[in-house]
Amino acid sequence: MIRLALLATTAALGAAAASLPAAAQDMRPFLPADGAVLDVAAEGSTTRVPDLALIQAGVVTQAGSAAEAMQQNSARMASVIAALRKAGVAERDLQTAAVSLNPVYRNEDNQPPVITGYQASNQLTVRFREIAKSGAILDTLVRQGANNISGPNLTLDKPEAAMDEARADAIAKARARAELYARAAGLRVDRILAISEGGSIGPQEIIVSGTRRGAFAAADTQVLPGEREVSINVSVRFLLK
Repeated sequence: MIRLALLATTAALGAAAASLPAAAQDMRPFLPADGAVLDVAAEGSTTRVPDLALIQAGVVTQAGSAAEAMQQNSARMASVIAALRKAGVAERDLQTAAVSLNPVYRNEDNQPPVITGYQASNQLTVRFREIAKSGAILDTLVRQGANNISGPNLTLDKPEAAMDEARADAIAKARARAELYARAAGLRVDRILAISEGGSIGPQEIIVSGTRRGAFAAADTQVLPGEREVSINVSVRFLLK
C-alpha cells in the first residue's frame, strides 16, 4: 500500500488546530510543515530449518463403567509417558493438554438414549527437540498404547534472531521503494517519520494422525523438517522533500 500526500500549511488549518482542546491537539498525528508524506507497506522475510516439533499424543479407552474406562486409560497413558521418558524427552517438554470422560449412548427410534458405557481420553502435548527422532518415537508410542495422535507442528524454538533479520529486510525494502517514488516525483527521502509492525510466524503443520491402536504399529514414520519462512510486515512513513 502506497500513499503520497502533499502537505501545506494554511491559515484555515492553523485556526482549526488552535480551536481543538489541548488533549485533542496532543493526540493528532505529527505532520511536517512542508514536503510530502509517503506511506509504504513492506514485507521482510528470512528462512530457517525448524528445530522444534509439537505433537499431540493421546489415549482413548472405552469400558462399561466410568471407573473402568478411567483405570484403563490411566494404565495405558502411564506406558506412553514412560516410553517418552525412556526416549529422552525432558519433563519440561511433556504437558497434559486435556482429560475427559464422556458417556456413550445407544439411540433407538422413539426411545430415550441409553448409556451403554463410558469413553475416557487423556491427551498429552509433547515437544521434540530432535525432529529427526520424532517419527521413530511416534511409532513407539503407538506400540505402547497411544491411539489418538496428531501433528507434528514444526516451528522454531527461539525465533527472535530470525524475526530481527526479517525486520531488517522489511525496512530495507520499504526504504528502496520510498527512494523509487521520491526519484519519480523529483524529490528525495528526507527521513522516517513513523514505523509500525505486524508479524507472522505461524506453525507448519504436517498431519500424521491416527485414532485407533495399531494404526502405526508396523509403520516407519518419517518426519522431515524442511525449511520455513519467517516474515514481518511493516508500515513506514517517510518525509520526502
